Amino acid sequence: MDFPYRIAGKGRTAATEGDTYVRDLIEQVLFTSPGERVNRPTFGSGLLRLIFEPNSEPLASSAQLAVQGALQQWLADYILVEAVRVQSQEATLEVTVQYVVRRTQERRVERFRRSP
Repeated sequence: MDFPYRIAGKGRTAATEGDTYVRDLIEQVLFTSPGERVNRPTFGSGLLRLIFEPNSEPLASSAQLAVQGALQQWLADYILVEAVRVQSQEATLEVTVQYVVRRTQERRVERFRRSP
C-alpha cells in the first residue's frame, strides 16, 4: 500500500514496491508521533513535536539520536542506518537519512521535509 494513502487510476488502493516502499516506511516512522497508533503506542520518532522548539545544537543532537533509534527499532529488517541529520530552519524541519537497503545492498540518501 502506498503512503500517504491514495486511490490509483483504476479506483483501487495505490500500491508501491522496492525503493519507494522503503522510503515510505522511513517517512512513516519519522512523522508518526508515539501514541498516535492504537495497537503500537511506541511506534514513531516524536520528531514533529520539535518543529516549534527553539533551534539549538543540543536539540538537533537529541533529535538525531531519537530518529536513528526509531529507525533502527522499527526498520532494522529493511535498512541499515548509516547517518541521520536533522535541521530546523524557522518552522521547517528537514531530515536527511543515509541508509543501505538490506535486500539489495544499495546505499541511498533521502531527504524529508515538514512544515506546520
